[in-house]
Amino acid sequence: MKDQKIALITGSNRGLGFETAKQLGEQGVTVIVTARSTEAANKAADSLKAQGINAYGVKLEVTNADDRKAVAQYIEDKFGKLDILVNNAGVGPKNREGFGNTSLDTEPEEFEYVFNTNLFSLVSLTNLLLPLIRKSDAGRIVNLSSILGSLTIHSLPDSPIAAMKTLSYDASKAALNIYTNHLAAALADTNIKVNSAHPGWVKTELGTDAAQMEIPDGAKTSVALALLGEDGPTGRFIHLGEELPW
Repeated sequence: MKDQKIALITGSNRGLGFETAKQLGEQGVTVIVTARSTEAANKAADSLKAQGINAYGVKLEVTNADDRKAVAQYIEDKFGKLDILVNNAGVGPKNREGFGNTSLDTEPEEFEYVFNTNLFSLVSLTNLLLPLIRKSDAGRIVNLSSILGSLTIHSLPDSPIAAMKTLSYDASKAALNIYTNHLAAALADTNIKVNSAHPGWVKTELGTDAAQMEIPDGAKTSVALALLGEDGPTGRFIHLGEELPW
């Protein structure tokens, strides 16, 4: 197991997370798929196993501190290290649909709900798993961000995302990008690379059927960043191999 790459993908029982696990597994990576229930996690793992992928299912509600501790202990006991962490789990605000600017009517409860999953719990989980990632020969941390977190692109006079200004979600992804930048700097003298991934506008539950990309294409950026070679970038915001502005 020492030479086998081990990957944990949060929120991976469906959608982009499941496809990311599938594509990593097809590259020979052992994948730990997670969901909010043990049943859902095991069902996803069994589906991957049926396709010849070495997969394990683990319950992980990222906002639950006990779940975070339990998954870290599980990885320590079973594998002794973690090579790849894909922070895929994320939420949008409840009861909001469509485009528009929500800056005038975003309540504190909405910020708390979105930031708790998209930033606070993600940072807590990453910190818990860092000792295991440090044991890898080539640790990789991939944070699922969004072009909607780009201050530069939002600020363009002809911005392609001008109509999409959901304050809580966009702010959480901008904050996540700052975390990527700062964590990469903190780990600059290690063999760990940290990057933000913009998957694209993908046909998922969050992205809706109006999205332009299919799920297999949406997972490609995360998979590429998870498998970066030694000469790959760190502390960058990437979509399909191209760097995006913060």
